[in-house]
Amino acid sequence: MGGDTTRLIVDYVKQETLDPLKGLGRFVLFGVAGSVALAIGLVIAAVGLLRLLQGETGGAFHGNWSWVPYLICAVAVVLVAVAAVAAIQRGQATRPTDRPGQRRQKKESA
Repeated sequence: MGGDTTRLIVDYVKQETLDPLKGLGRFVLFGVAGSVALAIGLVIAAVGLLRLLQGETGGAFHGNWSWVPYLICAVAVVLVAVAAVAAIQRGQATRPTDRPGQRRQKKESA
């Protein structure tokens, strides 16, 4: 009888600790992989925009104006970063605070 209780406790602890940690690890792994892929893509897009502005605008950005393509690319990268932060904050604001299966208790007004 003591062996059954011990096995039940061990199984319960595994269910309540290891299974959620496995799910969290998978979530973190995909999050990190996605972040790295997006960062690499943003760098490639910024370099492509810079080369486009330097090569295809004719003589507009030559001489004293050679710094303008760099400024345009920097502003574009900052705008993408601001949009990403805004999307993250918007996603956190809409996330429910209750865990699944929990019911919110209504406050009774006096």
